[in-house]
Amino acid sequence: MVRLLADENFHGDAIDSLLARRPELDLVRVQDVGLASMEDPAVLAWAAANDRILLTHDKATIPGHAYDRVRSGEPMPGVFVAHGMTVGDIIDEVLLIDEASEQAYWTDQVIFLPLR
Repeated sequence: MVRLLADENFHGDAIDSLLARRPELDLVRVQDVGLASMEDPAVLAWAAANDRILLTHDKATIPGHAYDRVRSGEPMPGVFVAHGMTVGDIIDEVLLIDEASEQAYWTDQVIFLPLR
């Protein structure tokens, strides 16, 4: 099981569907925790402080900030970049990751979905 934080622009239908299919999924949105409109480094810092993997569609800036944290020795629980995927594919990937892996496996990694 993994703990997730969806960034501000993560597809709302994907979030709603994920929680409908698996209500116990440990997923919060940046809007839910007071991070709306925060810069990427602040979102990644909150994710690290709360041991949550960031879900994002942002392939342009988030990966660089995440790797900056790793290079500087700061904690980085992981990032999943879901770019160019359908809502159905996002749901399948996230549920598979949640079912088949542990949080610590993704530490310091930026993973571009889909995994296959």
